[in-house]
Amino acid sequence: MAKKAKKDKVPPGAAEQGADAGPPAKMKRKEYESYMRILHGELVAMQEWVKDSGAKICVVFEGRDTAGKGGTIKRITERVSPRVFRVVALPAPTEREKSQMYVQRYIQHFPAAGEVVIFDRSWYNRAGVERVMGFCTPEETDRFLGLVPAWENAMLDSGILLLKYWLEVSPDEQTRRLESRIHDPRKIWKLSPMDLKSYSRWYDYSRARDAMFLATDTERAPWYIADADDKKRARLNIISHLLSQVPYKPLAQREIKLPRRQPRGRYVQPDLPLHHIPTPF
Repeated sequence: MAKKAKKDKVPPGAAEQGADAGPPAKMKRKEYESYMRILHGELVAMQEWVKDSGAKICVVFEGRDTAGKGGTIKRITERVSPRVFRVVALPAPTEREKSQMYVQRYIQHFPAAGEVVIFDRSWYNRAGVERVMGFCTPEETDRFLGLVPAWENAMLDSGILLLKYWLEVSPDEQTRRLESRIHDPRKIWKLSPMDLKSYSRWYDYSRARDAMFLATDTERAPWYIADADDKKRARLNIISHLLSQVPYKPLAQREIKLPRRQPRGRYVQPDLPLHHIPTPF
């Protein structure tokens, strides 16, 4: 599918930052939600175009631990249909999957016509966590990096629109977020033993990221990098960029009127032993 160039979907009134302006102030919740409401409407318009046109869109999210991949994906998908937007977050491979061709377990999840598939981590695990944590050999990583551009070209040639995002977070912000998980019962499930091991290998991950960019940041399938220290701004920036890469058209306004509800007739509420939930709130 050919990409159509157009301006990023930036909500009206969003402040422009000059090159020397420095990092913007933290965005207020009310401002953030007002911008997100606009972008959610655009995502719905994109969804309807995808369904109508039969487009196939594949979005890859990679990045450092705590960079906000999951939160960004939730904001993308919270107002659209799970029948169109499908999130793929694969667990560790089984013994059978380990014996397969490496990309085999991912290919089965690629989009069909009328679908948007979002990978919360992807085949690029081989270039990142598997490489750094020793789950594959250096030769396997090198072979993977050499093959990826060719089969991503095959994806594009088959009509899939591929978008790859890398979320970057600073060392200090990563530390703050990991510490917040330790002390927050709502987030403790996010803190795995692997996260703790990975935390100590910041520069190993930096080298792995750099090698991945060098080998797979191609003209047809570039990496788009988002500064994710400010989660609110990162989510808005990523969604607006994603929308700018998809050649959808805005929804036509429809006049919708609710039909008249049927008369009650002879219906009588039966006296059933129903089990209502407690109402402590």
